[in-house]
This record gives sequence, C-alpha cells and structure tokens, in this order.
Amino acid sequence: MQREKLLFAVTGVVIGGLAVLLVLSGNPANMGMCIACFLRDITGSLGLHRAGVVQYMRPEILGLSLGAFVTALGAREFRSRGGSAPFVRFFLGMFMMIGALMFLGCPLRDILRISGGDLNAVVGLFGFVSGVLWGVFFLRQGFNLGAARLEPTTQAGGYLFVALVTVMLFLLVAGINFNPEAGGPLFFSKEGPGSMHAPIWIALAAGLVIGFLAQRARLCLSGGFRDFFLIRETGMLLAYGGILVTALILNIVFGKFNLGFANQPVAHTNHIFNFLGLFLLGQCAVFLGGCPLRQIVMASEGDMDAAVAVAGMVAGAAVAHNFMLAASPKGPTGFGEIAVIAGILIVSLIGWAYREEV
Repeated sequence: MQREKLLFAVTGVVIGGLAVLLVLSGNPANMGMCIACFLRDITGSLGLHRAGVVQYMRPEILGLSLGAFVTALGAREFRSRGGSAPFVRFFLGMFMMIGALMFLGCPLRDILRISGGDLNAVVGLFGFVSGVLWGVFFLRQGFNLGAARLEPTTQAGGYLFVALVTVMLFLLVAGINFNPEAGGPLFFSKEGPGSMHAPIWIALAAGLVIGFLAQRARLCLSGGFRDFFLIRETGMLLAYGGILVTALILNIVFGKFNLGFANQPVAHTNHIFNFLGLFLLGQCAVFLGGCPLRQIVMASEGDMDAAVAVAGMVAGAAVAHNFMLAASPKGPTGFGEIAVIAGILIVSLIGWAYREEV
C-alpha cells in the first residue's frame, strides 16, 4: 500500500512539473497537458474541422499513447479486447468532448488551470465532481455496458490504435506534404492556441514519460472521485493533488500564477456552463470507465472499446467546431449551450436504459 501511494505521489509531482515545463517551452498558458484540447488540435490538423486557430498534430498525445503501449507490453498487460456496447461508447466519447470544449479543457487541464490561479476552473471542478456523483448514482442503480471480451485467436485488433498513432507521428516528424497548396495532409495553425507549442522532441519525450506513469498508476481523475465515493479510496486523488501542488509552486516561481476569474488564458467566465460542461464530461467518464486521459491509455493497452470512445471524442471535436458548439474565451455559443444540456439528458437516459438488476 505504501509503495502504491509513493507511485501516485511521484506520478503527480512529475506530471505537474512536466506540464509547467511544456508551457515554458511554448505550449499555451495553463495548457501544458490537456487531453481534450490536444485531441481537438489533432482533429483540426487532420482537416476534420477547419477552425484555423486550433490545428496542430500534438506530439504529447502521440507520446502518451506510445509510452502507455510500451509500458503495457513490458508489464505483460497488453490485451486485445472489446465488444462492450461500442456504438454507445462512441456517443459517450462524443458528448465527453463536447462537455470538455464547453469548459475549454479536460479534468487534467482543470487542475492545471487551478494551479495557474484560474478560479473559473474551481467552478468547473465542482461541476466535474457533481457529474461523477451523478454517474455513481447510476452505477449504484446497476448501470453496466457489459464486459469486454478478449480476442480469442489474435491480438491484431488491439494494435490498430497504436498503429494509427505511429502513422500520425511519422507524418509529423517527416513533414510529408502531399498537397502543398492545400496545406495537407496535416494542417497547422498560424495563430491562436494551435500555433503555440513546445518543440516536437520535448513534447514527445514529455508525452512518453506521462504515458509510462499514467499506465502504471492507472491515472484518472473521474476514477479517483468515483473510487472515493464508492469505497473511500484516495490513491488517485493523491496523484492529482501532487499535480496541483507541484504546478502551483512552479507557476508561482516562474511568474505564471494569476489569481482571479477574468483575463485567464483560453478560458471564459460563464460559470453556469463551466459547471455544466465538466458535469457532462464527468458523467460520461464514469459510464465509460475513465476520463479522456484514461481512455487513451486503455486504448493503447489493446482496449478497442476505449479506442472507440477516443474516436467518439475526435468526432465530438469535429462536430463541436464545425457546428459552432465549442466555447471560446468570449464564452459559450447558444448552440453549445443547447448541446450540453441535451447531452446531459441523453447520457442520463443511457444510464437509465443500461441498468441491470441489483
């Protein structure tokens, strides 16, 4: 037990430190590592949305996946598995991303925003915890999407996610451009958050380390709160506490701390939808068995259900920006507000429909 707590503490300290390092190296402020934001940027880089300010093939995500994959292989924990309500998981992933893009960040970025003094993120954290509690309510009512099945004859399906990640990394590093006039196959922002990034090799190395630690620690903020509410387990919350404290100290040291609601980087001050955005994300994360970070790690371990959820998140990013659902520093759009409220209702109906007798 002491060894496990030490792992959580070290994981938190290292990830918090790397997040600040990535900001100092060029990533947007309070966005050293954000799974939802970076998946959105990758979605734009692939041309699946055309919001020109958020397009970049983020090496942090690619490194995260490859780091988790290699670690799972080394620990003999790679298992090709899936088949548990995949289409439902796709839509849950999509709504999870829509909630994240309403708040402008995933749970990890929420903690990093708090460490930078952004009080809007405190409102978001209350929403996230409330969404997790709402999801736990359905778990106690018998919610279950079913168990994933191991592939009986081959592990090939589990490798597809990592193979795709490897192809994207190759395109980024090699700089291949099939159509220079159109700017493809990858698109890159010339301004805005997508144009702000750490050097490729620093970002990739940080992602690899975070992937290693996240795989070993089973890191997940929704899982941490879920386990606390269900069985009073606090290990994963210790890890996120380490991220918060480490990043807070380093932000103060390097002059990156700005306490308040107004004038926060890549954030808005609509408290209702900061709360509801992460409420929706927290609810979806409980139903999926993990937040965006955990979904990428599980997909890299061979979990094809998690890979479907990540695909849903990519689709959610495309839908959010193509249909004006994503918020901006100016605040949420009317379409986005409708989508978040509808998402909470639809996900709640899914929770009710997938109850088993308890």
